[in-house]
Amino acid sequence: MKKIALLLMTLVGGGLAVQAEDTYTYLTFETTDGSKTSVDVSSLPVTINLDNSTLAIGNETFALADLSKMYFSTQSETTGIETIDNGQWTMDNSAEFYDLQGHKVTKAQMKKGVYIVKTNSKTYKIVVK
Repeated sequence: MKKIALLLMTLVGGGLAVQAEDTYTYLTFETTDGSKTSVDVSSLPVTINLDNSTLAIGNETFALADLSKMYFSTQSETTGIETIDNGQWTMDNSAEFYDLQGHKVTKAQMKKGVYIVKTNSKTYKIVVK
């Protein structure tokens, strides 16, 4: 835990952040489920809130246990795919289903596995059991 905190303070609060602004435009966070969230470097706050279990930077908050890596990048790599709790998602007529290879599938074609559901308002990951 102390190593993560020290690394974050060094990368974001130290001289590297100033140099990164000239070359890289995003700080990208990757979580253990593979989702990525990019934060525009120009909007980074002067301070970053870090407690025992979470990291808050800009409008984003991450559980430290869920972070697998962070790095500077030249483009936004936000995936926009979220995990969902039971009952949070309701299907409407605009829902489109894709397998993890990106192929569009129908509900009848869905077997056990993970799928991406795209609606007019959001994109979700679902598990068919």
